[in-house]
Amino acid sequence: MALNLHNSGFSDALVILGAAGIVIPAFARFRISPVIGFILVGVLVGPAALGGLVPQVPWLYYLTISNPASIEPFAEFGIILLLFSIGLELSLKRLWTMRRLVFGLGAVELFGSAVLIAIGLHLIGQAWGGAIGLGLALSLSSTALVLPLVGAASRVGRPAFAMLLFEDLALVPIIFALGAMAPTAAGGWEGIWNVALRGAIAVAALFAAGRFVLPRLFAQAARTKSPELFLAASLLVVIVASLTTAAAGLSPIVGALLAGVLIAETEYAREVEVMTEPFKGLALGVFLLTIGMRLDLSLVLANWGQLLAAIIAVMAVKAGVTTALLKFTGTRTGTAAEAGVLMSSPSETTLIVLAAALAAGLILPSTAAFWTTVTAIGLTITPLLAKAGQAVARRIDRQERIADPDVDADRPGTVIIGFGRVGRTVADMLAVHGKPFVAVEADIDVVNEAKRAGYPVIFGDVARSELVDRLRLGHADALILTMDDPVLTVALARRVRGWLPTLPIIARARDGAHASELYKAGVTDAVPETLESSLQLSEAVLVDIGVAMGPVIASIHEKRDEMRQMIRQDANLDRDPRIRRLRQADVTP
Repeated sequence: MALNLHNSGFSDALVILGAAGIVIPAFARFRISPVIGFILVGVLVGPAALGGLVPQVPWLYYLTISNPASIEPFAEFGIILLLFSIGLELSLKRLWTMRRLVFGLGAVELFGSAVLIAIGLHLIGQAWGGAIGLGLALSLSSTALVLPLVGAASRVGRPAFAMLLFEDLALVPIIFALGAMAPTAAGGWEGIWNVALRGAIAVAALFAAGRFVLPRLFAQAARTKSPELFLAASLLVVIVASLTTAAAGLSPIVGALLAGVLIAETEYAREVEVMTEPFKGLALGVFLLTIGMRLDLSLVLANWGQLLAAIIAVMAVKAGVTTALLKFTGTRTGTAAEAGVLMSSPSETTLIVLAAALAAGLILPSTAAFWTTVTAIGLTITPLLAKAGQAVARRIDRQERIADPDVDADRPGTVIIGFGRVGRTVADMLAVHGKPFVAVEADIDVVNEAKRAGYPVIFGDVARSELVDRLRLGHADALILTMDDPVLTVALARRVRGWLPTLPIIARARDGAHASELYKAGVTDAVPETLESSLQLSEAVLVDIGVAMGPVIASIHEKRDEMRQMIRQDANLDRDPRIRRLRQADVTP
């Protein structure tokens, strides 16, 4: 079947994939966020730039987005996956432990910024309804950009995550409130109550399904050991949850958020997050392209003064409110200022609220277009704001002579990869001595059994590099590798050692040859399992058949030393490998 390049959908898909293939590597090479690249590509290929020249230069059709509206569904899917990923970070237990930060700090930050922005807009002539809608929209900050820049566990990321979390939870109520404020919303509040009732039923149904259906669905998918089936199950849960809330009159992103929360309560959260990450990244890239296509360069040039003033005013209000709140809660000045600068730009969800305000008749189309441009510019400069915030924090810290804390993130303790009989024994010994640990296991039945026994075990496949990246090994005390796969053990040891040259890595080896490979890969210690078991077996046999204990132990010591020297020679070590040494008392006849 011949490909029809004149099909607008096919042509636009090629442009999107081409942009992703060029933008991400190119900007990553220069350590620049690809967010900027996607938005700039959107500007370039959109109707306000090269896309508008297609009638005069027909061949540009193959390099531009001919129908921006056709990719809107993909952009919306990107937002759905974004909210889903937020839900995965948001187990009910974690939400409860963060309740004061989320519903205290987050609420004051959002509504405090909204009130100040709304008052400012009203003073320059905007009606109160529109001023409130714009204030709420512009007070939102970008979850999609802020968290990847600072993480959720750093000294800046922890308060930022709490505030962003409240904003995401408040998004749908904000949209409902704007609809009720519409001039033509006769009986609007009654309609909201009806939607709330249907929504409550839908949410209850989703929670019931999450409690009884999700564990069985993912357990079956995990037992097949098929990544494709696991991915299909994950996307199915997201889509069904989104359709359920949409059918009840709620936003589909509420369903996506709930799906993430429900999966976060299971052992599969990390694996699902890893599996869906590429799709979320690509779909979010499409969303950023649509933001770029909304930027009308002629409008920017014609109103650059007003746009610049609007951006500076919004950023100043949000940065000031956030910094003051964090400082009030006891956060040091440098950290508060860095978080304030980072959170100062508008969000991708600002566009959703702007659309809701426009649909409700609270603002004019020209006003929506102006603030859409402000939002697009704000999103574009968010990575630059992160750099600026870090510079401000360093300067303030130097002036106040305050040292960074020793630990910026919660320490995972010792990380155990593989939780079979060896991994469990190691965990038991760590627990005896009060050392914290977390284990990762790819067998869901083992994970379920370990969790019932009270062990901190998560489900995941360390063959996927994304999962390893999320284990925060840079803050770990040690890494213990006890997997059955010798090739994967060597590969993982080599990768982690290249990343963390000082982290203690202790690995289970099958035999002496495998131990040599592990030492070459950079492990601190390798323990040949078959060597120790075979020597202990030999000791028992020789003693039971009448050989004296002294000569038996001496011969075992010689055999162990022989193996030690062989491993040292094969691995080119400058020290003896740590194979168990005998105490002097052990060789006494």
